[in-house]
Amino acid sequence: MLHMTRVAELREDLAGLRSRGLRVALVPTMGNLHEGHLELVRLARQHAECVVCSIFVNPTQFGPGEDYASYPRTLARDAEMLRAEGVHALFAPGVEQMYPLGLAQATEVRVQGLADILCGAVRPGHFNGVATVVLRLLNMVMPQVAVFGQKDYQQQLIIRRLVADLNVPAEILTAPTSRESDGLARSSRNQYLTAEERTRAPALYAALQTLAAGLSASEDNAAALCAGARQHIQAAGLIPEYVELRDAATLAPASPGHRPLIALAAARLGRARLIDNLLIA
Repeated sequence: MLHMTRVAELREDLAGLRSRGLRVALVPTMGNLHEGHLELVRLARQHAECVVCSIFVNPTQFGPGEDYASYPRTLARDAEMLRAEGVHALFAPGVEQMYPLGLAQATEVRVQGLADILCGAVRPGHFNGVATVVLRLLNMVMPQVAVFGQKDYQQQLIIRRLVADLNVPAEILTAPTSRESDGLARSSRNQYLTAEERTRAPALYAALQTLAAGLSASEDNAAALCAGARQHIQAAGLIPEYVELRDAATLAPASPGHRPLIALAAARLGRARLIDNLLIA
């Protein structure tokens, strides 16, 4: 596995691959990898001969008081995990490579209509940072395929919109949410949970499952079901930020009888912010 930090060397290597007719897939990450990331890599390998995994803790998607400085950086361990998965190249650039004009002068990308709702309302500017760094990575790698996870449902929808609107020649694939045996969605930030908090964390997904089951029984009580899910989360000791039913394609408010829907929730538990979702066909 190649380990590269400079855009120029990455492009030179990938040009050689393309000249041989090989397909390239990109898996963007912030590192501190877990099994969920490896599932993204495995999906990417099904669609391309060569997988590039990027590791970059992107400062522009962290807000004031968030965990940019303390975000776990485990590059050596991550590299070993990726090597074992047959990844062609690990691209781990510094801030100066990703933002050559500096952060203050950096061009920013904003996806209108999707960036300021749900998680975007709770974390203002977050998705501008995500869209900006993903577009930069797509331009640097120029993959035929890029893979993201369903756990970050709003994020992957924003990236799909960005790619379609800006005519980026990459296919976006979404891998199913990777879960622990008790249903908790895997996340790098789960390690912030104490042992006691970890026992309560699965309540987020359980509340979404209860919501979905209630909706299948009756579509006339969607608001009550969302309120009940919120109470379920709160009773487990989490601090809910939102529980919503939305159109799965647009994230517009759900209308009676419409399918598919997406149930989304976010909550705080100790130092961790947990998000999850459940598609309802």
